[in-house]
Amino acid sequence: MSTAAPAIEVSDLRKSYGTHEAVRGIDFAVERGEVFGLLGPNGAGKTTTVEILEGYRERTGGDVSVLGLDPGQRSRELRERVGIVLQSSGMYRFVTCREAVAHWASMYPSPRDVDEVIALAGLQEKQDSYVRALSGGQARRLDFALALIGDPELIFLDEPTTGFDPAARRQAWDTIRSLRDLGKTVLLTTHYLDEAQALADRVAIIKDGRILAIGSPGELGVGSATRVRVSWRDEHGAVQERECTDPTQLVHDLTGDALARGESVTDLTITRPSLEDVYLELTAADEPEVAGV
Repeated sequence: MSTAAPAIEVSDLRKSYGTHEAVRGIDFAVERGEVFGLLGPNGAGKTTTVEILEGYRERTGGDVSVLGLDPGQRSRELRERVGIVLQSSGMYRFVTCREAVAHWASMYPSPRDVDEVIALAGLQEKQDSYVRALSGGQARRLDFALALIGDPELIFLDEPTTGFDPAARRQAWDTIRSLRDLGKTVLLTTHYLDEAQALADRVAIIKDGRILAIGSPGELGVGSATRVRVSWRDEHGAVQERECTDPTQLVHDLTGDALARGESVTDLTITRPSLEDVYLELTAADEPEVAGV
């Protein structure tokens, strides 16, 4: 990662709607050039947090810096440096994909090449098709193209693959990986834990307006309270399983006993919790909240 100041810095961020606290004093930073995932159930505070970072919603308290600027000021400078893919969006239906991207390019001082962006979004075969003729996945690729045409430093992706079929999701993943390769910073919200596991350098799990855990998907699995599962085949050929917080002593005992019998431990596997395991454990006691905040 770059040694420059973080792309996003959040300190004691709070947002209240009357007596309801949607965000309750959260802190995190997103380094330049990383894909950062913000995960949590409906009502956890994800959308509110992202909309504050995008400049769409005012915060109640705390400090927020996006590319060194306060998004609450909604400056032109910041808007020129940020790309946004919302959960849902609309585009005039009687223009072609290429016309839409070219029109968006005219709004920025230093846009990327239209052909390059169309290729990056995987729209070459549909560039001359009208927006009205696009499938859901193709329309989402157009959303990506419109977010990228201004050559932003930071891109917000809010549930970018919701409703996609498996093939379209994988194509979107390739686009997001391409953004990382271009050195872009990406803030991703998603309900798909496999998506976050595959794409994010680090994730934060948020619940009830508070961050419960933050780190790389692998680190969260290793450091989680979720117990590690050890399985093996015993001397009678039966599969045995045991859960523990640290498998070191168990594996030592198993191998020691096997060696004492002049045998070996077969089919030994140690399964650490996945990001999904960690997420489900941390959010298991979720209470119903106000949807969409």
